[in-house]
Amino acid sequence: MNILYLVLSILAVWRLTHLFNKEDGPFDIIFLMRKKAGAGFFGSLLDCFYCLSIWIALPFGIWLGISWWQKILIWLALSGAACLLEQATTKNDSNETSTYHED
Repeated sequence: MNILYLVLSILAVWRLTHLFNKEDGPFDIIFLMRKKAGAGFFGSLLDCFYCLSIWIALPFGIWLGISWWQKILIWLALSGAACLLEQATTKNDSNETSTYHED
């Protein structure tokens, strides 16, 4: 397995998952797709970044792996890497700071 394909696949899985989960897409295509999906299985799948990354990573894992166990490991690793990238790039908006009060 080529390391370049692995890195590119990680970035592609993160990008596609982020597109389907958080963005409206060009001409609101993704927004309309999420609206049509509704509250059913596919609608809830598109609402969860972590769940969606599993399914986005599947074809990449099948493509990169040679044996069946390698395909499974790469599949899960790609999803995990996309989740880590999402955590690293998401701003934490909680402005909760600890306050110290002296008695």
